Amino acid sequence: MSDNGCGFPAPGLHSFLFQPIATVGGFEFNKVMLLALITTLLVVTFFYAAFGKAKVVPGKLQMVGEAGYDFVRRGIVYETLGKKEGEKYVPLMVSLFFFIWIMNIWSVIPLAQFPVSSVIAFPAVLAAVVYVVWLGLTFKKHGFTGGFKNLTGYDKSLGAVLPLVVVIEFFSNVIVRPFTHAVRLFANMFAGHLLLVMFTVASWYLLNSWMIPAAGISFAMTIVMILFELFVQAVQAYVFVLLACSYVQGALAEHH
Repeated sequence: MSDNGCGFPAPGLHSFLFQPIATVGGFEFNKVMLLALITTLLVVTFFYAAFGKAKVVPGKLQMVGEAGYDFVRRGIVYETLGKKEGEKYVPLMVSLFFFIWIMNIWSVIPLAQFPVSSVIAFPAVLAAVVYVVWLGLTFKKHGFTGGFKNLTGYDKSLGAVLPLVVVIEFFSNVIVRPFTHAVRLFANMFAGHLLLVMFTVASWYLLNSWMIPAAGISFAMTIVMILFELFVQAVQAYVFVLLACSYVQGALAEHH
């Protein structure tokens, strides 16, 4: 019997907590960490297998790898940064895209059934990587003074409102930006997984009651949610990388 007294095991924060699989030296290794590790191995293994011995006439695996690589390179990086400036950042953006996408897609994989990105630590670390790259490029390109102006929108022509603009822009860019970058991915995956769990559990719950027709409706909604989640998972990987590219573009832009 659940806490609400109706017997329905409503999903909640407990749906995102897992008991440790193993504990080594006080370090707990759980299901989410295992999925993240498998994701890393899958991405590295796939691209190594696709491009490790690349051929002029590509095989099927190389063709798939090239299609995925070109999608990120031409569809995101080149469109945002241009070919000349963007080429050096393609490996990073490709890695981010496929790592995030696979982390998300675990949500609809049997036995796994959990999006790694719905645990805030993983989006936060990825956002921190982008943040460090962005700040590093900003100060490398413009120097300390120029970098500060780039981050704060410093412009003498603003006159009396300049101090206010500097404070707002600094807060927005340096403090809020990495937070929103991480939370956007986390919140979408968290909410999507919660809805998917709710409809799945509801289908099973209703099937074991007199409301069998309602169970069919709930099951249909589960299928719809799975298809919708597949779309959202790819979109969130795309948006994360698109924003990362826009930050890099802003770091490289000349300040006027």
